[in-house]
Amino acid sequence: MATPSHRASINIMSDKNDLAQDRTDWAEDRTLLANERTFAGWMRTGMAAVGVALGLKAVFRDFEPTILPKLVAEIFILVAILIFWAARANAGKTHERMDENQTQSQTNGRMTVLATILTIGAASTGVILWFL
Repeated sequence: MATPSHRASINIMSDKNDLAQDRTDWAEDRTLLANERTFAGWMRTGMAAVGVALGLKAVFRDFEPTILPKLVAEIFILVAILIFWAARANAGKTHERMDENQTQSQTNGRMTVLATILTIGAASTGVILWFL
């Protein structure tokens, strides 16, 4: 039979284990939220690359031969698309390793949809730049 002091030490250990699990759960939630912020930052960086492409086209509008500024602008369009999908891949890996506890983070599907929409937008912008 367990003595009262033994039962008390078991209760203390159980409480410590519960607190440790709470801290782990909160850390996972913080990591998921940080992952979303990082994903959003990469999406912004990709959109900035599209903005650079548009700016290059505008600045070098009268440059001859016209194909050169278009090619340089297309490099930034391609970089933007690569950024979108690199962000999606990295965010997806992190999301799959973590368990949601008290937060509700974006799903991998939503991140894929966003990356797809931004890719279509960037690619469309690239096509339009060739006709300007």
